[in-house]
Amino acid sequence: MVLRSPERSDAHAVHGLIQQCPPLDLNSVYTYLLLSEHFADTCLVALRGGQLDGFVSAYLPPQKTDVLFVWQVAVHQRARGLGLGGHLLRSLLARPAARQARYVETTVGPDNASSRRMFQGLAGHLNAPMHESLLFDRSLFGPSAHEDERLIRIGPF
Repeated sequence: MVLRSPERSDAHAVHGLIQQCPPLDLNSVYTYLLLSEHFADTCLVALRGGQLDGFVSAYLPPQKTDVLFVWQVAVHQRARGLGLGGHLLRSLLARPAARQARYVETTVGPDNASSRRMFQGLAGHLNAPMHESLLFDRSLFGPSAHEDERLIRIGPF
């Protein structure tokens, strides 16, 4: 397994991976181009045999430089059950761009049990507390059938 920063040429494949990973929100290819261009230091792709098996996108919010906000973690079906999502998160935290982080934040829908388990595992690995609160109420998404987005905060570590 090769982990590396995403490149522009990965954007279309990342878009296709996200499309295959419900309940993740599918963004435009342009979004993944921007992530590879502007946030490559806080994102990773996982390749095995030249195939994209995983992707994590994250960034450091400008007003909270001790927080790594994880936007999406996607693992292809063929690589599920191997702990790849957790490996991507731990590898991302070890990168120079994330070294000042003392907290990890992310949003997870209330029914996304696999993501919840992955972040609970990360909290255990970091020996850090995990707290949850409402960040975005479903009404903020307009008339779509979007769920509440719960903020998970791990740290300090």
